[in-house]
Amino acid sequence: MSNIPPIVPLPGSDISSILHGGYHHPTSRLWQAERQLTKAALMYPIFITDDPNAEDEIKSLPGQKRWGLNKLIPFLEPLYKKGLASVILFGVPLAPEAKDPYGTSADDPNGPVMQAIPLLKKHFPNLYIACDVCLCEYTSHGHCGILHEDGTINNPPSVKRIAEVACNYAKQGADCVAPSDMMDGRIKAIKTALIEAGVAHKCMLISYSAKFATCLYGPFRDAAGSAPAFGDRKRYQLPPAGRGLARRAITRDLAEGADCIMVKPATAYLDIIRDAKEIASDVPISAYQVSGEFAMIHAAAKAGVFDLRRAAEESLDGILRAGANLILTYFTPDFLDWLSQ
Repeated sequence: MSNIPPIVPLPGSDISSILHGGYHHPTSRLWQAERQLTKAALMYPIFITDDPNAEDEIKSLPGQKRWGLNKLIPFLEPLYKKGLASVILFGVPLAPEAKDPYGTSADDPNGPVMQAIPLLKKHFPNLYIACDVCLCEYTSHGHCGILHEDGTINNPPSVKRIAEVACNYAKQGADCVAPSDMMDGRIKAIKTALIEAGVAHKCMLISYSAKFATCLYGPFRDAAGSAPAFGDRKRYQLPPAGRGLARRAITRDLAEGADCIMVKPATAYLDIIRDAKEIASDVPISAYQVSGEFAMIHAAAKAGVFDLRRAAEESLDGILRAGANLILTYFTPDFLDWLSQ
């Protein structure tokens, strides 16, 4: 006879309370996730400047650089071989003449983004290329639209200009346009422009629907040279506590033709990601782990607060758990290695 005593349930417990067996093994632990992180779920933000030979370190954004067109292919080639599936392009014009009150150079055929699209298509035919659509990098005042004389946003001409830029990126071959400007009504205008140009069938429209006016954009503005020359963006980006506004914006943009909804930032807005998943249940949900989130994790890891990889993995697990299908993150090169191990 066995000397092993019979199993007795814990006092007051039901048989359904015995959970450990369901996640005892590493494989069964993976099954507990609604969504698992894959390389295809990562989109890498790339800063492209108008100096073709640039490889400029961004000090506030660890490990990230502004790239010139001549350096872009050698940089991305090893990442592509490791499984890089998608990138999102941000133009960073450094020449003073590249900026004016109207963002004229945003879709300049000789500008960094317009040149990068066909270059990347030629060298990496299976790479998914998204383009951020905004005017802040290209305006002399650093705001995301065209302004009234009193410095406030002039919405109608801003929407018209944003739609023009998005359409030109699409016609240049972008697989996706992602307006981050937060102008009212720009999704409908862009969708209409894509339809009229005959490219709506092959260009995804991701809306930064729930983009909040956060303190976490600092390193990005260093990278893109896009800090406003005066004031702030609180009158068109959402207030951090404005959950109801975010829900209304998501509902509106979905009705205007968005193919995917984005929440930005991610970590402090997991409730909004969950709201987006519930409201827009039939489209993909994306989340941008922004520059400040990335920099904070690096700073804390450097200070010995925690292990960098474990913190990065846990942060993305939370974003996926909240409902995201796609994550824009500067950790993408790291995860291409980690997911291969």
